[in-house]
Amino acid sequence: MKAALDSSQVDGEVSRAAVSREQLVRKLALAASAHNIPAALHLLATYADASRFLMARCDLIQEQGLDFIVSSDWPFDLVRHMETELAASYARSNELEKCLSLLMPTFSVLPDNVLVPEGISRQYCSLSLSIGRTRYSLQLLFREGTILSQERLREVGLLAGYAASFKDSTEPKLERDFELTDRELECLFWIAEGKTSDEIATILGISRNTINNYITSVMRKTGTKTRSEAIAYAVRNNLV
Repeated sequence: MKAALDSSQVDGEVSRAAVSREQLVRKLALAASAHNIPAALHLLATYADASRFLMARCDLIQEQGLDFIVSSDWPFDLVRHMETELAASYARSNELEKCLSLLMPTFSVLPDNVLVPEGISRQYCSLSLSIGRTRYSLQLLFREGTILSQERLREVGLLAGYAASFKDSTEPKLERDFELTDRELECLFWIAEGKTSDEIATILGISRNTINNYITSVMRKTGTKTRSEAIAYAVRNNLV
């Protein structure tokens, strides 16, 4: 058994946890205010000890394609599976059940015929949240053996709502990123993270050709000729 911690050790643990939360909130505010939803969700997934994130707009689930995906770094096949799963779950819940489920972590298991990354548990966590009249669903994958905190998961749900509220904000954007769409900014962020077009396509849940079109549009608008130049432009102008 572990020896009991003295009061100074306990205070130290509490202090480190508080600093960690403060750092998260500061970084989250920066990412959200820059409309960088993937970066914000990556921060929250890390805070929850999750390995992968997927956020979806529930009101768009019935639409064709993957436009209901706000942002995701799940493998593409898993995203396709969740398209069906989310639609079925949303359809069989009445409005009262949907309201009662807000910010309440629920757990489901991926079927055996769906491939998951090595070391990742088949059990995943779902969090429902609302922003105005729009309901969102946040899905988190975890490493096998991860011990989860219900309190921290609910906290992540609240903060995810804060971050996503910036996505559809009607406030005018800063002049420096006025010409770039949200999707173009997302692609620019992932390019700066060293991701390939195929990897970005998996993260955002859209095709490789569409990603390349976004990147071409970014380079045209920024007057750059290569991805490296586009990254340099983004860094200079605080876009990533």
